[in-house]
Amino acid sequence: MKFESRKDIFFSSVILGISVFLTAIMVSHIVNGKIETEGYWPPILLFSVIALLLWLYFGTNYELSKKDGLIYRSGPFNGKINADRITEVIKGKTLWVGFRPATARKGLIIKYDKYNELYITPKTNEAFINKLLELNKAIKISE
Repeated sequence: MKFESRKDIFFSSVILGISVFLTAIMVSHIVNGKIETEGYWPPILLFSVIALLLWLYFGTNYELSKKDGLIYRSGPFNGKINADRITEVIKGKTLWVGFRPATARKGLIIKYDKYNELYITPKTNEAFINKLLELNKAIKISE
């Protein structure tokens, strides 16, 4: 089952604000004719950063399956964690450090193996937890 990532106002304003700001810089350089004197590398770099930010914003999702467990995708970053490796899920918290293939706050902290953590933000935390518990009933759910 596939779950889209929830997008909150804070994350949306940061990602879209930075993208609009960088686009405005690129357009102003094109309009003012500075591209010819500076070369083509600054616009290519700005376009690459904008593309990465938008890919992260629109390309973040999660999938749960019996065969592979949890599969996460966030732009160019992806991975999978077998359901039997997951030991605990903390819901309603925000992880500010570590790997965060997420686009909102107050999501789920997935603890797996001995010390590893992954922060995700499915559209509905409860539906995701219920599906995860179908795959592994031994997972501890905390708040």
